[in-house]
Amino acid sequence: MNSLRQTLVDYLAVRRALGYKLARPERLLRQFLTYLEGLGEERVTTKVALAWATLPKDADRYWWSSRLSIVRGFAAHLRARDSTTEVPPADLLPARPCRMTPYFYSEEEIASLARAAARIRSAHRAATYRTLISLLAITGMRVGEAIGLDLSDFDARSGLLTIRNAKFGKSRELPLHASAVDALRRHLKRRNQLRSAASSPALFVSTTGTRLCYNNVQCTFHRLVRHVGLEPRSGSCRPRLHDLRHSFAVRTLLEGYRQGGDTGARLALLSTYLGHVNPAGTYWYLSAAPELMDLAGARLERYLGGES
Repeated sequence: MNSLRQTLVDYLAVRRALGYKLARPERLLRQFLTYLEGLGEERVTTKVALAWATLPKDADRYWWSSRLSIVRGFAAHLRARDSTTEVPPADLLPARPCRMTPYFYSEEEIASLARAAARIRSAHRAATYRTLISLLAITGMRVGEAIGLDLSDFDARSGLLTIRNAKFGKSRELPLHASAVDALRRHLKRRNQLRSAASSPALFVSTTGTRLCYNNVQCTFHRLVRHVGLEPRSGSCRPRLHDLRHSFAVRTLLEGYRQGGDTGARLALLSTYLGHVNPAGTYWYLSAAPELMDLAGARLERYLGGES
């Protein structure tokens, strides 16, 4: 292992000791070091960091800025050990974060995606992705949380899924509908027939018995999206796997408004169910959905008009 890669190991260890997970930064920094090695470079310079950060050339400027920011943090760590290291200036590649517009899936679109999984050649993979997509749609959990589930996290008797050490270090329990419990029981029966999965603790496993990889899950989902024929609704609104979570949140709030119950109480429960640190994170779903805004506005008008 060369000195830069050893320093990266040390850098990640220090940052993780402070509570950071760094899954994406680690992946990108390893790619950056591979890029350096390909150029025959032995130190980090602003010129090389900028050249790597602006790949690919047709990417969004915010993506470039994010990549350079990750290198900047590592370079600052390196600088303490090697004074020849250049730390890219903070005002280089400035960009304001642009939040993607959620793609709200209809129930039929979600069903079509689950059915499309049957086209996957491996029977095990087809059944696994059908179950995974359905579970994401009915629980709103993050993709990383779903593929991080272990067998011990599913309590069929109580109908509970336990999400451990999720974003911000939070853990939570998700009560499941009886139909979801039955679907997971069927999934486990198929999974346990896979000989290669015998030694794996993961709830969702690949055909080789390993835990599902985030990138592979994303790629498979995009192939299913293309097969179903879902198209972007705008430059900032295209079908994403994470939008199954958004769709779950919006449907839950829509149901609350239509039933005329205490939407504030439902929102607080939803925030806990989704694993948000602050309800403000859940309120964003309200502002991102025009239909929700219409219902909220109608309720406000009734209130101001003196209706109960």
